[in-house]
Amino acid sequence: MAKKGPAKEKEAPIEREVRKLRKVIKAARTAMFTTVAPDGRLRSRPMATLKGGFDGDLWFVTRSTAPKTEEIRENQHVNVAYSDARGDRYVSISGLASVVRDPAKVQEMWNKRLRAWFPGGKKDPELALIRVRIDRAEVWNPKTASMTHLEGLGAVLAKRRTGRAEDRPPTLPPPTGGASA
Repeated sequence: MAKKGPAKEKEAPIEREVRKLRKVIKAARTAMFTTVAPDGRLRSRPMATLKGGFDGDLWFVTRSTAPKTEEIRENQHVNVAYSDARGDRYVSISGLASVVRDPAKVQEMWNKRLRAWFPGGKKDPELALIRVRIDRAEVWNPKTASMTHLEGLGAVLAKRRTGRAEDRPPTLPPPTGGASA
């Protein structure tokens, strides 16, 4: 007997976890973005994730003269935390941030809501982007009393975005789960 249509492949564990990350980020939209101040103290502030998405990098808009841009230049290590209270899911993302002044990327990320902060529009001289290259993520699900650690996630996602054969991602071990603390 012939099969009707291609066999559905089982979703890889990393793909399932990336899908969960996207869902939480999209639902939450606003993150608590934490940098390290020059005195070593942690500073957090709410920031909206641009384009409602997550493609392996997180993108935010800021003023080029904002204190967080200097903090990023001094110490690129940041944390971005999302809370989707409705879905009862939480994500903590660690990575390296950089301040980006790229007109093409601004064009891609721009939306009319940003004009409230940047009256000069896409060409506002104060407009800068922050890119967070993800290193690891932790996803909490209180309903199942579990936490998943995703180590090296950013490298895998970055390689997948390139699409080049020589950059194919390594196989990751399945995410670890366990009771949340």
